[in-house]
Amino acid sequence: MKDGYTPLPPGKLANVVTDLEMFDFPGPRTEHTTGALALERWGRPPLEEYRELFRRVGEPYLWFSRLELDDAALAAIIHDSDSEIYVARDGLAVVGWFELDFHQPGECELRFFGLVREAIGTGAGRWMMNRVLERAWARPIRRFWLHTCTLDHPNAVDFYRRSGFTPFRREIEISDDPRVTGLLPRDAAPDVPIL
Repeated sequence: MKDGYTPLPPGKLANVVTDLEMFDFPGPRTEHTTGALALERWGRPPLEEYRELFRRVGEPYLWFSRLELDDAALAAIIHDSDSEIYVARDGLAVVGWFELDFHQPGECELRFFGLVREAIGTGAGRWMMNRVLERAWARPIRRFWLHTCTLDHPNAVDFYRRSGFTPFRREIEISDDPRVTGLLPRDAAPDVPIL
């Protein structure tokens, strides 16, 4: 691949994706939470409730992948028996969620991990990641992996590295801007200009 700049057409986004992995359970990290957190398995999330939580967590970062899916395609993913979805609550309030995918024998993919804006900086992320690691490694897996990208919290890669993951690949993803297509409001992620 040639070095230098590559112009994007109007209405497109470029995103750097980092894939990370681990091969052993690293053990839990120290937790410092400000709330009384509880984890709840979300067995068959109602599609609209799922989409609403996806938007609450991901809209500031332009997450859109699940919003593009019709009901049948979304249900096929989130209601699949090889998927585990959990929500974290502080009292009655949902403060975050994560999804584990066990489709590949001996592997687990952390498909999504995120907090609502109000929970960032409260210690809920570390608390949730400890639960993620416990759930993933409770199964007989050899590899646990994920990908994150520049359309995520700016500290995401560092957080995953501190959690025991090691980067192994980088990719460039080009996609339609979800604010242009109407999947997200035009004022989402104001730090990313619409072209």
